[in-house]
Amino acid sequence: MIRTLITNATAFLGGTPVEGRGVLIANGKIVAVGDSAAIAALPEAVGAEHIDARGGLLHASFADAHVHAVFGGVELGRCELSDCDNAEETLARIAEYSSAHDGEWILGGGWSMSHFEGGAPTREALDAIVSDRPAFLINADHHGAWANSRAFELAGIDANTPDPADGRFERHEDGTPSGTMHEGAQELFSHVLPPTTIEECRAGLLRGQELLHGYGITAWQEAILGAYAGYPDVTPAYTAEMADGVDADVSGALWVTRDLSNPESPVDADAIVADFERRRAEAAAHGFNTSTAKIMVDGVAENLTAAMNEPYVDGCDCGGGSANRGLAYFSAEDLKALVPKLNARGFNAHFHAIGDRAARYALDAVAAVPAADRAGVRNHIAHLQVVDPADIPRFVELDVTANCQALWAVLEAQMVELTLPILGEERAGWQYPFGSLMRAGTEVAFGSDWSVSTPDPWQAMHVAVNRRAPGIADSEPLLPNEALPLEVALDGYTRGSHSLLGTPGGAGHITAGAVADLALTDRNPFAAPASEIWQTRNVLTMRQGRIVADNR
Repeated sequence: MIRTLITNATAFLGGTPVEGRGVLIANGKIVAVGDSAAIAALPEAVGAEHIDARGGLLHASFADAHVHAVFGGVELGRCELSDCDNAEETLARIAEYSSAHDGEWILGGGWSMSHFEGGAPTREALDAIVSDRPAFLINADHHGAWANSRAFELAGIDANTPDPADGRFERHEDGTPSGTMHEGAQELFSHVLPPTTIEECRAGLLRGQELLHGYGITAWQEAILGAYAGYPDVTPAYTAEMADGVDADVSGALWVTRDLSNPESPVDADAIVADFERRRAEAAAHGFNTSTAKIMVDGVAENLTAAMNEPYVDGCDCGGGSANRGLAYFSAEDLKALVPKLNARGFNAHFHAIGDRAARYALDAVAAVPAADRAGVRNHIAHLQVVDPADIPRFVELDVTANCQALWAVLEAQMVELTLPILGEERAGWQYPFGSLMRAGTEVAFGSDWSVSTPDPWQAMHVAVNRRAPGIADSEPLLPNEALPLEVALDGYTRGSHSLLGTPGGAGHITAGAVADLALTDRNPFAAPASEIWQTRNVLTMRQGRIVADNR
């Protein structure tokens, strides 16, 4: 029998953490929780492996309710641009990568729109450093990409190529695509991009898992299972690794392809549900839970594709008859036809909603579900950048969880330069309303959306509490009235996210009988200034009583 004794911990059991706690673990479960000395004196503690927490915070492991673990893991091996601080550094990194890699394509991404004028780098800038072969680089939010002239040539895209219904190209005055594309325009390169192999996806999954374990994460939901932005469906990577490679409680969200939202070709809800039931059964045979449907209702605000109830301040060239209100990839009617059928067959709905219109469409779709069918599923809306205050109470009324990506709720360059000017003052005040949702009684969960942003939960919780970027204590906060107390944020990233994902065994709690999915930090962040939360480091991660990451 494998036994572990943890002593001298500051234990987060919900609410205010308790110092001097001990936890005894046996056979993957928590046996006892209490005063350190009392727990150490238990007969069952004799001979157990001893871990001295040294006052660090012991909490239930994190669950990431919205992550792209495979994509993120694959991208770690490509041209990685997410840590570049400006355009010059981004271009230098691409040049360095190009010199060191002789592949037929330069692939990678993570570049920030705010580093380039208008958020749109040009093909000419990329041609100046990579002209001998095609380059295709996804941006940080994965809702757009940047390509050089060789890539456009191979894809057959020129001034005569129309924008797709679900996206657009930035263009020079003569109509030639200038290098940056948004949303569905990326898919026009899919026929020439080198396919990401199942071997690359499997390696990416394991690489991503190692990173997530290191941050104290033992459960997550893969947020897209389906071809997207040049990537294949990663379900085969999971089913191949579930038996021996995956050491986490994982689930996946089956992608409802958004091209079905063409008004001239309404969504065939019955066909989608039938296909998802088939795919769910196939995945379940390998132990992979895919009882969630991912519905991307709109795009993102910074490229004017988030679906808004009212027009953008400066208008947008979004196409699709959007009347300058962004893009809704599904009509309200299609969603109200689809979501009830998904819920009736036991599929949770995981919505992507950035704009206030997208959030309302998602809530309206859930409202169309009979109460009895809603009771058996866990519907949630991710991102929630702009939410009309009138819709806040509906989350509780409809039992919809707020799936928060808290790291984004800051006044950083992209927000200030690209988003605030086109939202206007009133809607700018509706952004990331986590505090309002909490006060209304909404169930809150957290996800990182890695590789869009870091998977480190302490960075995200720092922003949830401070509404400032980590490490910038004197900056102006974004809507500080929407901040969360640290205990609420930590509860959301542990109990809340595990509950949303349906992690078995009582995960998300430190209580006798619960599975020993735990994480230990190097300090007690509750005892330090809130401005230092981001400095908290995970030092130990346990899953079912086994150590899966040790950073001590």
